[in-house]
Amino acid sequence: MGLRYGYEVFLPARNVPRALRELAALAPRTDRVPPLALTLPGGERVVVPFTSGFKSEPVDCSTGGTLELDTSLLCGADEAVSAYARGHGTGPDALGRVGIGYVYLTVRFTPALHPRYASMEFTAATSEMSRLFERSASVRAVFTGLTAAAGGVCCVLDTEGDSSRLCWLNGRPADETVPGPRFAGYRELVAAWGG
Repeated sequence: MGLRYGYEVFLPARNVPRALRELAALAPRTDRVPPLALTLPGGERVVVPFTSGFKSEPVDCSTGGTLELDTSLLCGADEAVSAYARGHGTGPDALGRVGIGYVYLTVRFTPALHPRYASMEFTAATSEMSRLFERSASVRAVFTGLTAAAGGVCCVLDTEGDSSRLCWLNGRPADETVPGPRFAGYRELVAAWGG
């Protein structure tokens, strides 16, 4: 099996609907995928331009647990993204953005380590996409921008090693490792979220 790098965004659970709407705004426009209706914990409904299990049937997550989505996202065409696009025979849209997908999303509404927060874990579908996640400042900006827009507290890049790269913390960009000099592990990082 290849590389499975991913970005994980942590946010207050009440902000998941907002995050999904922000995420939908990052999707390429297409008529090939029918809208997917989601019912979230608390009964709020959100419609997204993605699939779940590559199907477009409504998904009911009103009792919590997890939500699995197959997403595609638009990223600015930095050097790494442009090389990736050329390798796939695609080019930028009118705004200079390139579609990256499928990116698999798992939303955990009440993870054990941080039960007051939800997590949105975006996993690359291929080794090539994993390397793009690690190399591209534009891809990183998509995920830190989503974190900021959704009122998230933290964003990390997991490269399947002994540490993760901290990209966003408490409203500010970050660039350090966990564990590292500042955080011995995830418990210490979660404690830094406050609230």
